[in-house]
Amino acid sequence: MEEKPSTARLALKWGLISGVIFMVYTTAINVTGQFSNTALPWLSLVISIVITVMAMREYRTLNGGFMSFGEGVGLGTLVSVISGLISVTYNLIYTSFIDPTIRQQILDNAREQMENRGMPDEQIEQAMEFTEKLQGPGLQFMIGILVAAIFGALISLVAAAFIRRNRPPFSDFQN
Repeated sequence: MEEKPSTARLALKWGLISGVIFMVYTTAINVTGQFSNTALPWLSLVISIVITVMAMREYRTLNGGFMSFGEGVGLGTLVSVISGLISVTYNLIYTSFIDPTIRQQILDNAREQMENRGMPDEQIEQAMEFTEKLQGPGLQFMIGILVAAIFGALISLVAAAFIRRNRPPFSDFQN
């Protein structure tokens, strides 16, 4: 019987690749000031899906053409958590040391969007106070990892349903 490929090793590989891609992506958004571009979150989702599918396909190839649903979900979620750790850490370093003005730019942009929607000043102030509370590095880190894990699990559930290929029953016992 063949030895199974390491999901941890593959998750680390693809998580690192994804983390670096998101570091470049975040830097590009910050440098160009594209905080309010509504298409960019969709691009981020597409990148996450592509990375997850590539990791699962590599695992399946290394595993003799087979991958169970559970293996796929576990692998994809782990890839997302590793990627999230890297990209959230980078984002905190970027907004704290490289360009600390980014946080204020994002808050100003959020205020402007709420004003453009015609929200009352009282509601805007409440929303801004709440948003500022979420800007602390510890809370931002925890929320970022949690979001990465949840979205990673959701993407993995769907991708694994399509990519899985179960071993035939009793295939390990054949001569």
